[in-house]
Amino acid sequence: MVYLCGSTNFFIKDILLGEYMNKKIVELTKKFCLSASLLAIVVFSSLSSAQNRLAIEEVKDGLHMITGPGGNIGVRLTSAGVILIDDKFPQDFDEIQSLVASVSDLPVRYVINTHHHGDHSGSNAGFLPIAEVIAHKNARENMIRGNQDGLPRIIYNDETSVFLGGVEVQVYHMGRGHTNGDSVVYFPDLKTVHGGDLLHGIAPFIDYGNGGSSRGWVGTMNNILSLDFDTAIPGHGTIMNRRDVLSFRNQMEAVRDHMANLIRNGLNADDAPDEIRDRNLSWTQAENGLFMQRSIPGFFEEISAEIE
Repeated sequence: MVYLCGSTNFFIKDILLGEYMNKKIVELTKKFCLSASLLAIVVFSSLSSAQNRLAIEEVKDGLHMITGPGGNIGVRLTSAGVILIDDKFPQDFDEIQSLVASVSDLPVRYVINTHHHGDHSGSNAGFLPIAEVIAHKNARENMIRGNQDGLPRIIYNDETSVFLGGVEVQVYHMGRGHTNGDSVVYFPDLKTVHGGDLLHGIAPFIDYGNGGSSRGWVGTMNNILSLDFDTAIPGHGTIMNRRDVLSFRNQMEAVRDHMANLIRNGLNADDAPDEIRDRNLSWTQAENGLFMQRSIPGFFEEISAEIE
């Protein structure tokens, strides 16, 4: 007698086994096959979900955006290769490569980090054997201090450009904001910017431990608005237009003014997380946003120092 389970043959010899034992073994074999099949489904599903964390969408002709957990990736296509803006987490390297291959037959040649945080620079180590990684000098120093892998081999101070396949991608350090090492990436032919976490779809995080500044952020936003663009890729969230970017700048100013008024009226640091809430300021209403969760103590100190 032969019982088949997938591609494995289980041979049960009636001549050596009694009828009772034969039936029991067949039942056990069926149960084993069912368990093995269920296990295979679970493993396959887990692997599939791990490889379907991300998605890619077209922003403009020649420019795509990869979304999913971590920072938004810009994908600039050229006739000589691909330029990425940020690269999410370490575990995303293979899927990023797969998604890039779905829109281009050419390899990634450059990766530009908008800043050092691991959800934007986590796949650097994977890309360094095949591409050059570029970042602001402060971003690299922040990575070194944080013992991060995949340090950029190319850094810049104020501005730089990448020329590839007839395309120019401009990179600017326009001042402090999210960190002290933020890069703004500009695609002049497409009138589009990638702002990294200087632009955020929900509420921004001011990383005071790495040189962040709300005051500096306002100035940096003004510099971004000096560029000729109509479309912006934020570090997190959906595509923005110029009006969205202007509204982001305006809310940064409004939140700063609100905190300053509270402090002038006697606000103390312990009460700041509750008192700063204002229904007209969406950042202060975003309970899960990093502005409310992590930025308020440093924000209070920064504004307090300004008005003393």
